[in-house]
Amino acid sequence: MKQKYFFLCLGLLFLSSLFSQNDYQVSQIPYQTYSVNGVPVAANDDMFSNFISLGFDFTFFGNTYNQILISTNGYIAFEGTAEGFSAWSFNTTIPNTGFPAKNAILACFHDLDNRSNIGQITYSIIGTAPYRKMIVMFTNQPHFSCTTLQSTFQMIMYETYNMIDVQLVNKPLCATWNSGRTVVGIINTDGTIGFAPTGRNTGAWTAAQEGYRFKLPFDSNVYYYTICDDDTDGLGLFNLAVAQNDINATNSSSVLFFETYADAENNTNPLSDLNYANTQSQQTIYAFSEGVIYDVKLQVIDCSNDFDEDSVPTSSEDLNGDGNLANDDTDNDGIPNFADNDDDGDTVLTEYEYVFARFNRGITSSLLDTDNDTIPDYLDDDDDGDGVLTKNEDYNHNFNPMDDDINTNSIPDYLDNAAVLGTPNFVNNVGFTLYPNPAFSEITIENNNGVAINEATIVSINGQVLQKMSTTETVLKMDVSELQSGIYFVKLNTNEGIVIQKFLKN
Repeated sequence: MKQKYFFLCLGLLFLSSLFSQNDYQVSQIPYQTYSVNGVPVAANDDMFSNFISLGFDFTFFGNTYNQILISTNGYIAFEGTAEGFSAWSFNTTIPNTGFPAKNAILACFHDLDNRSNIGQITYSIIGTAPYRKMIVMFTNQPHFSCTTLQSTFQMIMYETYNMIDVQLVNKPLCATWNSGRTVVGIINTDGTIGFAPTGRNTGAWTAAQEGYRFKLPFDSNVYYYTICDDDTDGLGLFNLAVAQNDINATNSSSVLFFETYADAENNTNPLSDLNYANTQSQQTIYAFSEGVIYDVKLQVIDCSNDFDEDSVPTSSEDLNGDGNLANDDTDNDGIPNFADNDDDGDTVLTEYEYVFARFNRGITSSLLDTDNDTIPDYLDDDDDGDGVLTKNEDYNHNFNPMDDDINTNSIPDYLDNAAVLGTPNFVNNVGFTLYPNPAFSEITIENNNGVAINEATIVSINGQVLQKMSTTETVLKMDVSELQSGIYFVKLNTNEGIVIQKFLKN
């Protein structure tokens, strides 16, 4: 009976592992692009590049790869024929076994044609091991059959965390070819599993300045312990009492450590000294506590590197001061602060919030703390202390709270506690329709709830008021023919409150 139970456990563990390898989470993240000099990709229309080395191992749907193929049609594949044909035509959403691109990252898959060499496809590996990034950049790529329309977007692959980011700079719509179909997403080897952001699966859509992340759920049976390498030899001393407390805070003394999995499984040869010197820069030992075995990943890194490029010194990101950089995760997103460029998860990048405020004519300085709650803004998810999370003060819904200023006092709303207090009855966009989007010469705004729109204002992305009109209608039209191409917002004053709508002018 014990033997059957043992194999049942193994089967459950295998299934659990299988599901966790395929259960990606898709979330919207801050818009952030990389400006780096990349290696040009030479490929003809509807073709793959040669195999390109990642420079590190990357796990995708449970399989590990160290090279990729780049398609000229905006996707990255882990298998295929080097310099061979890559798909361009598709008519189904993902997942679908008939989808023509599989085992692929669909950065922004649509039919592109750069035979005129207007734009570039480039790639670059940046950062320092074990937190390097592969960045693939599609810049000014003309659409097939609509060559005056050009798409620009980037895809980022993360070493160690096996995350994927897609940053859409601008994706216009070529409705006359392939029905304008475009998709952002990931798909496995047989097409049975796939993920796409809401509104970005196969369809005719436009996008500008949007960021998305594909990430596997955090594995609770893996404990990461990362310390600074003071003498650059890749070795250090780990205080395993820190790991004991993190693994089982209520009964830390029950946590035992072993150098091999077999010893942990058999409860033999436990380590007698909690001050453990690693034997290589990346090493796994094992912990056993109350029937559960944990992988304990020991890692020594050069803290002179800014791994997340957020301007915060890596050594300063050990917030709890216990020596382990990997257990400081302010926003609980599974990415420790030293590798996370948005430490508080408020959608304002840390590099913009890690600011020093000066006092007494510059004699002293301290980290900016707008609401004086002793939590600096870069670690505070409610920077102005108004009770509304910073990420929820993105009233124009472009996933960037820094450009919202409802009361037009030149202070971003997420730093202005008067913004919410001074704007009663702020309402969401439910029931309001703006079309066409993208717009060419005119937009129509309709309130399907039948509430009168008293005033409509068109505002640029930097807050400049460009057009204003008063009305008593529930449906109104606004001339946008004189506007330059780009993103704009319409602020609607209604009897029920204020509504913000975003549109793209082509």
